[in-house]
Amino acid sequence: MTGRVNRRGLIMGAAATVVAAAVPARVFAQPYSISEQKRRILGVAREQVARVGSVLWRTDIVGIADFALPSAMPRLHFADLEKGEVRSFLVAHGRGSDPEHDGFLKTFSNEVGSLATSRGAFITYEWYKGKYGTSIRLGGVDPENSNTLDRAIVLHPAWYSNPAMLEKWGKLGRSDGCFAMAEADFNEALWHLSGGRLLYADRLGIY
Repeated sequence: MTGRVNRRGLIMGAAATVVAAAVPARVFAQPYSISEQKRRILGVAREQVARVGSVLWRTDIVGIADFALPSAMPRLHFADLEKGEVRSFLVAHGRGSDPEHDGFLKTFSNEVGSLATSRGAFITYEWYKGKYGTSIRLGGVDPENSNTLDRAIVLHPAWYSNPAMLEKWGKLGRSDGCFAMAEADFNEALWHLSGGRLLYADRLGIY
């Protein structure tokens, strides 16, 4: 656990250096303390559970993907509503959402073939073996992500979401619209976010 914490600390430091010059001023317009960040993430998680909770099987932990932030920053938050804790991880967005590949999501899309990230509430389903190994199937809950199953949008590990990408390129690679996590972090999703829990994605600007 100590090694993981230290590694995340290095990631945060590297990410801050990378994005300081690249992130538009509007992203940093309203800085929040760590406690305020956690409070806001937990608040979004509670709001979304209240909105779509009837379709969920479990409501203890909620995934919040904040795509207002660049891919160099940990922007997939696991909000534990029972313990009041938040842990954050790297996650890639779709190539159709970032055609310039500058690390910033520009647009969301629900269209088949768009290769873009969709916004809205997703429910996590079962594990399965796919191109990237064990992955988590997702279902779309909102009109903005109603084609999730048809588009095969899932949560999976990927080499292009590993911290080494930040060291070399200052940004993560891009998926085909899936939520792609670092390979070493993906077990966290398997054990704590799968099985009928909520994954919510939008531009939130919480950092």
